[in-house]
Amino acid sequence: MEPLPLAPIPTREQPPYPSAPEPSTGVLAIFNYRRVWIATLAIAVLLTAGGLAVLYNDDTSYQNLDRTLTNENESLTGRNLLLQGQLTSAQASLIDAKTQLVALSAELKHPHLGIWNVAQPVKGPTYYLAAGVPDTFTYNLRLTSSGSMNVSILTFEQFKGAILCVENGVANTNWCMHNNGRAVGWANQTTINYDFHDAEGCAAYMLVITADSAITVTPNVSVTYNPASHSTGSCA
Repeated sequence: MEPLPLAPIPTREQPPYPSAPEPSTGVLAIFNYRRVWIATLAIAVLLTAGGLAVLYNDDTSYQNLDRTLTNENESLTGRNLLLQGQLTSAQASLIDAKTQLVALSAELKHPHLGIWNVAQPVKGPTYYLAAGVPDTFTYNLRLTSSGSMNVSILTFEQFKGAILCVENGVANTNWCMHNNGRAVGWANQTTINYDFHDAEGCAAYMLVITADSAITVTPNVSVTYNPASHSTGSCA
Protein backbone atom coordinates (compact mmCIF):
# COMPACT_ATOMS: atom_id res chain seq x y z
CA MET A 1 0.00 0.00 0.00
CA GLU A 2 1.38 3.20 -1.04
CA PRO A 3 1.59 5.94 1.52
CA LEU A 4 -0.80 8.83 1.18
CA PRO A 5 0.80 11.99 -0.03
CA LEU A 6 1.14 14.67 2.55
CA ALA A 7 -1.04 17.63 2.04
CA PRO A 8 0.79 20.88 1.97
CA ILE A 9 0.58 22.85 5.09
CA PRO A 10 -1.43 25.91 4.33
CA THR A 11 0.34 29.14 4.89
CA ARG A 12 -1.28 32.34 5.99
CA GLU A 13 -0.47 35.48 4.35
CA GLN A 14 0.12 38.19 6.89
CA PRO A 15 -2.20 41.05 6.14
CA PRO A 16 -0.42 44.26 5.70
CA TYR A 17 -0.35 46.57 8.72
CA PRO A 18 -3.27 48.86 8.54
CA SER A 19 -2.40 52.42 7.84
CA ALA A 20 -3.99 55.23 9.71
CA PRO A 21 -7.36 55.88 8.36
CA GLU A 22 -7.79 59.07 6.49
CA PRO A 23 -9.75 61.52 8.62
CA SER A 24 -13.11 62.23 7.42
CA THR A 25 -14.34 65.73 6.61
CA GLY A 26 -16.25 65.90 9.92
CA VAL A 27 -13.15 65.15 11.95
CA LEU A 28 -11.19 67.82 10.09
CA ALA A 29 -13.93 70.29 10.80
CA ILE A 30 -13.87 69.47 14.50
CA PHE A 31 -10.09 69.74 14.58
CA ASN A 32 -10.11 73.07 12.78
CA TYR A 33 -12.86 74.33 15.10
CA ARG A 34 -10.76 73.39 18.13
CA ARG A 35 -7.76 75.21 16.74
CA VAL A 36 -9.83 78.27 15.98
CA TRP A 37 -11.42 78.11 19.46
CA ILE A 38 -8.03 77.77 21.13
CA ALA A 39 -6.68 80.64 19.09
CA THR A 40 -9.74 82.73 19.88
CA LEU A 41 -9.42 81.87 23.55
CA ALA A 42 -5.77 82.84 23.49
CA ILE A 43 -6.62 86.14 21.82
CA ALA A 44 -9.39 86.73 24.34
CA VAL A 45 -6.99 86.03 27.19
CA LEU A 46 -4.45 88.39 25.70
CA LEU A 47 -7.06 91.05 25.14
CA THR A 48 -8.36 90.57 28.67
CA ALA A 49 -4.87 90.81 30.08
CA GLY A 50 -4.26 93.88 27.98
CA GLY A 51 -7.55 95.36 29.16
CA LEU A 52 -6.65 94.66 32.77
CA ALA A 53 -3.29 96.24 32.22
CA VAL A 54 -4.95 99.30 30.71
CA LEU A 55 -7.45 99.42 33.54
CA TYR A 56 -4.64 99.04 36.06
CA ASN A 57 -2.66 101.80 34.43
CA ASP A 58 -5.75 103.98 34.26
CA ASP A 59 -6.55 103.24 37.92
CA THR A 60 -2.98 104.07 38.92
CA SER A 61 -3.18 107.31 36.95
CA TYR A 62 -6.46 108.17 38.61
CA GLN A 63 -5.00 107.40 42.03
CA ASN A 64 -1.98 109.58 41.30
CA LEU A 65 -4.25 112.33 40.01
CA ASP A 66 -6.44 111.97 43.10
CA ARG A 67 -3.41 112.22 45.37
CA THR A 68 -2.19 115.25 43.45
CA LEU A 69 -5.58 116.93 43.69
CA THR A 70 -5.79 116.05 47.39
CA ASN A 71 -2.36 117.55 48.04
CA GLU A 72 -3.28 120.65 46.05
CA ASN A 73 -6.55 120.94 47.98
CA GLU A 74 -4.71 120.59 51.29
CA SER A 75 -2.22 123.20 50.14
CA LEU A 76 -5.03 125.56 49.13
CA THR A 77 -6.75 124.91 52.45
CA GLY A 78 -3.53 125.75 54.29
CA ARG A 79 -3.09 128.92 52.25
CA ASN A 80 -6.70 129.84 52.91
CA LEU A 81 -6.18 129.42 56.66
CA LEU A 82 -2.99 131.48 56.45
CA LEU A 83 -4.79 134.22 54.53
CA GLN A 84 -7.66 134.08 56.99
CA GLY A 85 -5.21 134.52 59.85
CA GLN A 86 -3.55 137.44 58.05
CA LEU A 87 -6.97 138.98 57.39
CA THR A 88 -7.95 138.63 61.04
CA SER A 89 -4.66 140.19 62.09
CA ALA A 90 -5.13 143.01 59.59
CA GLN A 91 -8.67 143.62 60.85
CA ALA A 92 -7.42 143.70 64.45
CA SER A 93 -4.68 146.14 63.42
CA LEU A 94 -7.26 148.27 61.62
CA ILE A 95 -9.49 148.35 64.70
CA ASP A 96 -6.48 149.26 66.84
CA ALA A 97 -5.49 151.97 64.35
CA LYS A 98 -9.05 153.37 64.40
CA THR A 99 -9.01 153.36 68.20
CA GLN A 100 -5.69 155.19 68.22
CA LEU A 101 -7.01 157.62 65.60
CA VAL A 102 -10.05 158.38 67.76
CA ALA A 103 -7.77 158.88 70.79
CA LEU A 104 -5.42 161.11 68.79
CA SER A 105 -8.35 163.12 67.43
CA ALA A 106 -9.65 163.60 70.96
CA GLU A 107 -6.16 164.57 72.12
CA LEU A 108 -5.82 167.07 69.28
CA LYS A 109 -9.13 168.60 70.30
CA HIS A 110 -8.17 168.56 73.99
CA PRO A 111 -4.36 168.61 74.33
CA HIS A 112 -2.98 167.95 77.80
CA LEU A 113 0.06 169.93 78.96
CA GLY A 114 2.14 170.00 82.12
CA ILE A 115 2.70 173.54 83.45
CA TRP A 116 4.31 173.18 86.89
CA ASN A 117 6.45 170.31 88.20
CA VAL A 118 9.34 171.91 90.12
CA ALA A 119 9.41 171.43 93.92
CA GLN A 120 9.40 174.71 95.85
CA PRO A 121 9.56 175.70 99.55
CA VAL A 122 7.13 177.58 101.72
CA LYS A 123 9.37 179.00 104.46
CA GLY A 124 6.70 179.66 107.08
CA PRO A 125 3.36 181.35 107.76
CA THR A 126 4.38 184.66 106.18
CA TYR A 127 5.22 183.11 102.81
CA TYR A 128 3.07 181.86 99.97
CA LEU A 129 3.28 180.24 96.56
CA ALA A 130 0.96 181.58 93.85
CA ALA A 131 0.22 180.58 90.26
CA GLY A 132 -2.30 181.71 87.65
CA VAL A 133 -5.10 179.39 86.51
CA PRO A 134 -5.34 179.74 82.70
CA ASP A 135 -8.59 180.45 80.90
CA THR A 136 -10.17 177.86 78.49
CA PHE A 137 -8.46 174.99 80.31
CA THR A 138 -9.41 172.39 82.89
CA TYR A 139 -6.94 172.93 85.73
CA ASN A 140 -5.56 169.55 86.88
CA LEU A 141 -4.23 170.24 90.38
CA ARG A 142 -1.90 167.56 91.79
CA LEU A 143 0.18 168.48 94.87
CA THR A 144 2.13 166.70 97.60
CA SER A 145 4.00 168.30 100.48
CA SER A 146 6.45 167.40 103.22
CA GLY A 147 4.06 168.84 105.86
CA SER A 148 0.56 170.23 106.27
CA MET A 149 -0.33 172.90 103.72
CA ASN A 150 -3.30 175.15 103.05
CA VAL A 151 -4.38 175.41 99.39
CA SER A 152 -6.98 177.73 97.84
CA ILE A 153 -8.08 178.78 94.38
CA LEU A 154 -9.08 182.44 94.57
CA THR A 155 -10.47 185.00 92.21
CA PHE A 156 -8.30 188.03 91.62
CA GLU A 157 -10.63 190.08 93.81
CA GLN A 158 -10.34 187.54 96.63
CA PHE A 159 -6.55 187.58 96.33
CA LYS A 160 -6.61 191.38 96.52
CA GLY A 161 -8.65 191.12 99.73
CA ALA A 162 -6.11 188.64 101.18
CA ILE A 163 -3.22 191.00 100.44
CA LEU A 164 -5.05 193.87 102.11
CA CYS A 165 -5.75 191.60 105.08
CA VAL A 166 -2.01 191.05 105.50
CA GLU A 167 -1.07 194.67 104.86
CA ASN A 168 -3.64 195.91 107.35
CA GLY A 169 -2.22 193.59 109.99
CA VAL A 170 -5.39 191.58 110.39
CA ALA A 171 -3.48 188.29 110.38
CA ASN A 172 -0.49 186.59 108.83
CA THR A 173 -0.33 185.45 105.24
CA ASN A 174 -1.28 181.84 106.02
CA TRP A 175 -4.54 182.98 107.60
CA CYS A 176 -5.51 185.84 105.28
CA MET A 177 -5.05 183.84 102.02
CA HIS A 178 -7.75 181.37 103.01
CA ASN A 179 -10.23 183.45 105.01
CA ASN A 180 -11.19 186.31 102.71
CA GLY A 181 -13.26 184.26 100.31
CA ARG A 182 -12.20 181.53 97.89
CA ALA A 183 -13.59 179.47 95.02
CA VAL A 184 -12.37 176.19 96.50
CA GLY A 185 -9.83 175.33 99.21
CA TRP A 186 -8.25 172.70 101.46
CA ALA A 187 -6.78 173.11 104.94
CA ASN A 188 -3.98 171.10 106.58
CA GLN A 189 -3.46 168.66 103.71
CA THR A 190 -0.36 166.88 102.37
CA THR A 191 -1.95 165.67 99.11
CA ILE A 192 -4.30 167.42 96.68
CA ASN A 193 -5.87 165.81 93.62
CA TYR A 194 -8.53 167.96 91.99
CA ASP A 195 -9.75 169.08 88.56
CA PHE A 196 -10.94 172.70 88.51
CA HIS A 197 -13.43 173.58 85.72
CA ASP A 198 -14.52 177.16 86.52
CA ALA A 199 -11.67 178.63 84.46
CA GLU A 200 -12.80 176.88 81.26
CA GLY A 201 -14.84 179.96 80.48
CA CYS A 202 -13.35 182.55 82.81
CA ALA A 203 -9.95 184.26 83.15
CA ALA A 204 -10.22 185.29 86.80
CA TYR A 205 -8.49 182.69 89.04
CA MET A 206 -5.19 181.96 90.76
CA LEU A 207 -3.78 179.27 93.07
CA VAL A 208 -2.29 180.10 96.49
CA ILE A 209 -0.40 177.70 98.81
CA THR A 210 0.63 178.51 102.39
CA ALA A 211 1.65 176.65 105.55
CA ASP A 212 2.01 177.13 109.31
CA SER A 213 5.65 176.01 109.15
CA ALA A 214 8.38 175.45 106.60
CA ILE A 215 7.51 172.75 104.06
CA THR A 216 8.42 171.70 100.54
CA VAL A 217 5.65 171.45 97.98
CA THR A 218 6.05 169.10 95.02
CA PRO A 219 3.60 170.02 92.24
CA ASN A 220 2.43 168.02 89.24
CA VAL A 221 0.07 170.56 87.79
CA SER A 222 -1.25 170.27 84.24
CA VAL A 223 -4.01 171.70 82.07
CA THR A 224 -6.34 170.18 79.47
CA TYR A 225 -7.62 172.41 76.69
CA ASN A 226 -11.38 172.42 77.11
CA PRO A 227 -12.88 175.83 76.25
CA ALA A 228 -16.42 176.36 77.45
CA SER A 229 -19.11 177.60 75.09
CA HIS A 230 -20.30 180.07 77.75
CA SER A 231 -18.99 182.02 80.74
CA THR A 232 -18.18 179.94 83.80
CA GLY A 233 -17.38 180.46 87.49
CA SER A 234 -17.19 184.01 88.70
CA CYS A 235 -17.52 185.27 85.12
CA ALA A 236 -21.02 183.82 84.64
